[in-house]
Amino acid sequence: MPGGYFLTVIGLICFLEGLPYFAFPRQLKAWLQKLILMPSAQLRTIGGVLMVVGLLLVFWGRRHGG
Repeated sequence: MPGGYFLTVIGLICFLEGLPYFAFPRQLKAWLQKLILMPSAQLRTIGGVLMVVGLLLVFWGRRHGG
């Protein structure tokens, strides 16, 4: 199935995104309250850096890992 790899990636993302909500709900709420107070420019910078790191990891993994 050609979409099997894609579904695996989406499933792993859902698992990793849901893990903090399940494992640490109280700490997550406190962290989200701090996140609300952060300036938008800082959040945008963090998001951009994370996207670039993610794309580099995907490129590296596809090129060297299989």
